[in-house]
Amino acid sequence: MDDHREAPADPAGSAEADEIRRFWGRLGLPGLVDVHTHFMPERVLHKVWGYFDALGTLTGGLEWPITYRQEEAERAGILREFGVRAFTAMLYPHKPGMARWLNDWAVDFAARTPDCLHTATLYPEPGVEAYVREAVEAGARVFKAHVQVGAYDPADELLRPAWGLLAEAGIPVVIHCGSGPAPGKHTGPEPIARVLARHPRLRLVFAHMGMPEYEEFLDLAERYTQVRLDTTMAFTDFSEKLAPFPPAALPRLADLGDRVLLGSDFPNIPYPYLHQLHALERLGLGEAWLRAVCHDNAAELFGL
Repeated sequence: MDDHREAPADPAGSAEADEIRRFWGRLGLPGLVDVHTHFMPERVLHKVWGYFDALGTLTGGLEWPITYRQEEAERAGILREFGVRAFTAMLYPHKPGMARWLNDWAVDFAARTPDCLHTATLYPEPGVEAYVREAVEAGARVFKAHVQVGAYDPADELLRPAWGLLAEAGIPVVIHCGSGPAPGKHTGPEPIARVLARHPRLRLVFAHMGMPEYEEFLDLAERYTQVRLDTTMAFTDFSEKLAPFPPAALPRLADLGDRVLLGSDFPNIPYPYLHQLHALERLGLGEAWLRAVCHDNAAELFGL
């Protein structure tokens, strides 16, 4: 495991970068848009990596070697070599008092990383509406919520004004609320369905396609026109062993092709970035679907 963990990726002219560029070039795209990549303060990210290394319970106890264990600037450079035109800084708190500090860091990161969509986060705590408003006024274009790691109910009354604010502003929220790779007290479709019942215009993006409750989260996407799903880790060999996507649901996925967005979980993935793209391609849903998912849907959502 250590050998895989420390294996460096070559960000400059690597074979993987060449293959990725050929992939989106064949589709006639100007590049990729990845709505689920992780950038956060380095000491926080290193703690996240340590959790994966230790086979923490929220990882399902799975061996999870980090493929792109580089420093911040090099990781951003790798994405650019891959031709990722825009990406995110999915950062998230696991306790009260952390979200505002992360949001302050994200302002600086967005300023020095213009191809990263300015990302912010939130947590159910007093003052959440105020710092969410501050983040929106500072230019946040996407929020991240992590129900599994934060161990909170997304329908908590403390979050209600913040959800309303984000719905009114039309700012997407990438939310990990499915029960993969390990269930939490408030994961699954029911808690977030209560949020959507209150805020039907909220632009939620279900991370990981809602894994493993794929069909229940497809139900919500079909019910609420502003709901989207990201592909993060879904359909890959790694996830298919853990939580296979039901083949019978592929026609529904095809029908929602204008609301599926490319996500990767870079750099915290146990396989090469290219594999996520191949996993999408082998679904056999056609080049128009791939073009929309890998670029056009997110480009339209974020006005790129």
